[in-house]
Amino acid sequence: HYLEAWGDARSYDGTISVTQPLIQPLYNGRSAIELLSTILDQRPRGGQEIVRETFKGLLGEGDSEKAWRRVLHDGLLKDSAWPTKSPALRRDDVAAAADRITPPADELEVVFRQDRSVYDGRFANIGWLQELPDAVSTMTWDNAATMAPATAARLGLGMGSVCTLTVGGRKLDVPVYLLPGQAPETISLPLGYGRTAAGNVGNGVGFNTYALRTSGVMYLAKGAKVTATGNSYPFACTQNHHAIDAVGYESRAERVGEKYKSGIVIHEVPFDQYRHEAKSSPGEGVNVALPQLWGSPTDYSDGHRWGMAIDLTACVGCNACVIACQAENNVPIVGKKQVIAGREMQWIRVDRYFKGAPDDPNPEMIHQPMTCHHCENAPCENVCPVGATVHDSEGLNTMVYNRCIGTRYCSNNCPYKVRRFNYFDFHSTDPRGSARPWLGMPDSQQQHDVDQIKRMVFNPEVTVRMRGVMEKCTYCTQRIKAAKNAALVNRTEVKEADLTPACAQTCPTNAIVFGDLNVTTSTVRRAHEHRRAYAVLEDLNVRPRTMYLARVRNRAKPGGATAGEEHQG
Repeated sequence: HYLEAWGDARSYDGTISVTQPLIQPLYNGRSAIELLSTILDQRPRGGQEIVRETFKGLLGEGDSEKAWRRVLHDGLLKDSAWPTKSPALRRDDVAAAADRITPPADELEVVFRQDRSVYDGRFANIGWLQELPDAVSTMTWDNAATMAPATAARLGLGMGSVCTLTVGGRKLDVPVYLLPGQAPETISLPLGYGRTAAGNVGNGVGFNTYALRTSGVMYLAKGAKVTATGNSYPFACTQNHHAIDAVGYESRAERVGEKYKSGIVIHEVPFDQYRHEAKSSPGEGVNVALPQLWGSPTDYSDGHRWGMAIDLTACVGCNACVIACQAENNVPIVGKKQVIAGREMQWIRVDRYFKGAPDDPNPEMIHQPMTCHHCENAPCENVCPVGATVHDSEGLNTMVYNRCIGTRYCSNNCPYKVRRFNYFDFHSTDPRGSARPWLGMPDSQQQHDVDQIKRMVFNPEVTVRMRGVMEKCTYCTQRIKAAKNAALVNRTEVKEADLTPACAQTCPTNAIVFGDLNVTTSTVRRAHEHRRAYAVLEDLNVRPRTMYLARVRNRAKPGGATAGEEHQG
């Protein structure tokens, strides 16, 4: 495994770097360079010795030991990048290439793309990524031929219809996924699935779209033919698990909003309107507490008052927060069958909404991360018969796992549907196998069934939950506790820089911020007081601690200029 091996590499700009192992080889294995060295030199050598020999000719004259240690410290060899060159554009070659890949008007075009989770297949054996919902289709454990609804209707295909896709004499049976916004008369094929030697998790998952790909034009193919087989294929998607009735399903437009307009759940504002108005319409009145019969039993103005804010303008739907939360909080994977049954376990889900008419060729798409809101008037707490979900003095909606008896009343009462129930002790089951209940003592299954190597994945700071326990986001309470303990030892106050939950730490666009709402200068306090801030389902008066910042849309004007460009001009 690469985390057990020494190696060297060049970055995109040519900078030479050295990779160091994080752990000793678990199974006394040999890396690729150690194997090749043995074959070539007939003398076994360690990876560090091989890499250092390579660097001998690169470190220059002088103290080689000091230079080597500098490379290990920095992780790269200073001033080793390639010189920058600016080649001239050969327009004739570009035009010829465009002619080769532009399909005739009456033919379908196939686009091969790296999958958003498993990339080109190299990550196919990682269960976290297999079960990560696709950012656009929300599909897990699969790939498909995505088509525009109008294109599929012309071909007589529906959602999940299996078709035979023929490209240049090569054929592949693959199911169809109808995707609004897909370019008409094109088919998108994610790579990296259908592998046979990936491992227990990745073998036989999805369809091998490499069978249609050639080295002539790596990412495009024209002249594709589609033939319906009459079969259907089930997808494990996560988007509509909680749309359980026709009335709720048909009310999506009201909740999400019409194209370029705000709804109940999704708020957005045009850039030109936001630029000129002192208060954007989506945020009107969002911070005004609704009247209620009883006051809060806790005065949150004293001490810490934890909260979160998510900026919908910055969110790109990359799902990095989902994986970060899963790794940090020992969230299990459940397998395709359980996802189809609505039992996925990720504590964060990234909802994807399309806005526009069903036949709109250019719908608006928006992502909204959804996690536990730690409501001050938490509906889940009112219905728990054993007090397993309770509020603490700092506003956290906590879970006492040892009290939970699995009634799932709390999940039924949660308006955001962010609670997860461990039906089969998924940590100890094979995600590619069948889930069976454990008949022995509840607390002994981990010892009997969980592999010793798999246990090394668990975060020791977080409880590994057992079967029959409800779980959900805790705002990374273990990190909050660690920061408070460190501040107590150092006799200081908890600062904003001392505490970041896994989702906010990993977000590449800083769309998620977390902190103490009682600190007037904190980033999260300023976000909650921002004119774009609003609470989802505020009319329920659950008083969530997670607020959203409305999406700002900078739409193109007729003629191609955006409102922002027009303003700058």
